[in-house]
Amino acid sequence: MVSTRAAIRYAKAMLSLAIDQNIADKVDADMKLIKNTINGSKDLRLMIESPIVKAEVKIASLKEIFADVTEVTKGLFSVLEENKRINLLQAVAEKYIIQYHAYKGEQTAVVTTAVPLTAELETKVLAKINQLTNKKITLENKVDPTIIGGFVLRIGDKQYDASVAAKFRKLEREFNNNLYVSQL
Repeated sequence: MVSTRAAIRYAKAMLSLAIDQNIADKVDADMKLIKNTINGSKDLRLMIESPIVKAEVKIASLKEIFADVTEVTKGLFSVLEENKRINLLQAVAEKYIIQYHAYKGEQTAVVTTAVPLTAELETKVLAKINQLTNKKITLENKVDPTIIGGFVLRIGDKQYDASVAAKFRKLEREFNNNLYVSQL
């Protein structure tokens, strides 16, 4: 929780600086690159999170891997390293993307499904969400086989859980409550 709040503070500061320098869209592209690269590389994620790897090595590696990013983004590496928070880099990138989209009047809806959405279904879901929210929405599909079927839709701080796993949990609670009542 504390690291999430810290990541949000860094992201807000980054957005403010990027807006002042008129490069918020370029920094957004940098943050997407950082997020996707760290998500795609277990070795990079482990190196960033490792307490054994020296901070200088982490910074040098990040500057080498992300050589083409803006100076503002490179400055983030240094600030995080100075504050001994380099392990927050991925979280800061994710929070920046959210902050940037909010600044632009856009919102991201995350749909978690057991299998990937087809393009046709994704279009229908996006149309329905746009109709309900009256905002420009981008759709992100996460795949989680543990939900068994159905979907979980998250827009901002609201969540609608229509998954089979949630229905099983509800049924289990009702069964346990009825079992407890019948034992009395």
